[in-house]
Amino acid sequence: MDRATFTPLFDQHPLRQTLNDEVHARPPVPLQTPEFVTYLAFLHEGDSADREAGHLRRLAEQLGLPPPQTASGHVFLDAGEFRLKWERHQEFTSYTFVRRVETRDAAGEHALIEVPANWRQDIPGLLIVATHIELRSVSEVSPETVLSQFSQTGMTSVASQLADGGGWVFTDFRITDGFSRFLVLDESLTPRQAGRTVQRLLEIETYRIMALLAFPVAKEVRARLSQTEMELADLMDQMGAAKSPEDERHVLGRLTTLAAEVERSVARTTYRFGAAAAYYGLVRRRIEDLREVRVKGYPPVCEFMERRLAPAVDTCATTARRQEELSSRIARSSQLLRTRVDLELEHQNQALLAQMNTRSRLQLRLQETVEGLSVVAITYYGSQLVQYIAKGAKDLIAPVTTEVATAVSIPVIAGLVALGLRRVHHQLAAEGGGAGSNVGH
Repeated sequence: MDRATFTPLFDQHPLRQTLNDEVHARPPVPLQTPEFVTYLAFLHEGDSADREAGHLRRLAEQLGLPPPQTASGHVFLDAGEFRLKWERHQEFTSYTFVRRVETRDAAGEHALIEVPANWRQDIPGLLIVATHIELRSVSEVSPETVLSQFSQTGMTSVASQLADGGGWVFTDFRITDGFSRFLVLDESLTPRQAGRTVQRLLEIETYRIMALLAFPVAKEVRARLSQTEMELADLMDQMGAAKSPEDERHVLGRLTTLAAEVERSVARTTYRFGAAAAYYGLVRRRIEDLREVRVKGYPPVCEFMERRLAPAVDTCATTARRQEELSSRIARSSQLLRTRVDLELEHQNQALLAQMNTRSRLQLRLQETVEGLSVVAITYYGSQLVQYIAKGAKDLIAPVTTEVATAVSIPVIAGLVALGLRRVHHQLAAEGGGAGSNVGH
């Protein structure tokens, strides 16, 4: 049997091929210097993500290309005059356009020139990143010339060597005419190295903006947190000064409302703050992949990001921790106050039980008094019956008189009634003890 064609007939996991292909998905587009690259990223809004597949099919129809398959989340179209790499991410979709630089192209040209204008104007979603990258050879544009131009502007500019000296990157991370701009100079980059370098720069630009989406949220939350912390301190003062259960229950009600507001804020912002930390981690990893070499007098990309992006991300992380800590403080305060309220209720219950015990003892004494009177009443009526019987049978009981028979019956009747009541008490006590033991078991 030919080992090269042997395929094991095992039961395979349905996602095996998909998971294996994911490792090879989204490869960088190889770039042949010189080229223009334009990158657009659109945040998903409403059903914009669902409309992207149809929008891509319309472009393919205009260009005479077969319909693209978008189920994998990435598509590559080669229209000859330009190439398009489409990628769908969790929160946004990116469009990378690549166009070969022609000798007639003047300064300021970009990769969108050949893209149908009516199609690109209808791209679904909200534009969040727009970047032009110009890839040139050092033989066309010298790094020294670019550095001299940067020094004349007087603005903060980023410049560094990439890939251990295989290329150069220049940018100011500013938006001009709707686009940020990068100039990449190829000194000894292979097409794949150039493609990876451009892709890393685009990812840095995208992920830094996505990370900063949490910064306005953090500023808004910080303002609310300051107000909530002041209100919590005020409630703690009121809790210490509470003089009645009604005061404590009022404070507890306000604490519960405050806890609900903070938890609602946590639920609404946890994802955004977590995403900011994740995006910032991606930015740092992509910067490391650039393998920068510092250019004297200019900050590299890593230094610029540490100085400008890191404080904003740290603010988001600090706000998230502060929000979680405030939630915990409110929960502890509420628990403490609930304990105080529960203790007060327990004291009230004990007082109520003591009152019930006193009433039970009074009822028992009253009952005993009533039972004594009952013995007397029953004895009286019993002796009257004996008297009537003795009168009717006086001839039979002679020489015992009616009065003697009645007098003798009184202690007998009283003793029998008292004995009967005592037996009833013992029976009720036994039944009560048996019920209690059954409940205990």
